[in-house]
Amino acid sequence: MAAVEFATKSQFNWQVRVYYEDTDSGGVVYHSNYLKYMERARTEWLRHLGFEQTELKDALNSLFVVHSMQIQFKKPAKFNDLLTVTSELSMIGHGSFVFLQTISLDTQTLVEANVKIACVDALTFKPSKIPNQLKLKLQQLSSGSYQMEPA
Repeated sequence: MAAVEFATKSQFNWQVRVYYEDTDSGGVVYHSNYLKYMERARTEWLRHLGFEQTELKDALNSLFVVHSMQIQFKKPAKFNDLLTVTSELSMIGHGSFVFLQTISLDTQTLVEANVKIACVDALTFKPSKIPNQLKLKLQQLSSGSYQMEPA
């Protein structure tokens, strides 16, 4: 089955505050922490849809792992900034999703990434199909933004 690109994008916004521990000696967010923010936003997106990762693993034998990522750092975030991480589901295939994720401060984009997430069997770590319950929920998504309260 070929991957299908959504005609209307499904977008989820989640906010995170930059803490001192997130910054490097220059006072800006250390580059790997942006990956953590994106991971947390994807987890919150799943939770918002009604799927806890522990339940996906235990009940449906499914894990989601980063398959690949293309990232562009545009501007730095700094201590105490309130960032918005946007996760836009752009494609869903038989066993994977593709997200466009952005991290922004107010209206300024700081980081952009295309992230491919693969579904794998929780026991063997071999590729598997997306569980039907989740796939049906994704198909029901309408266009529009989903907002979460600041962390």
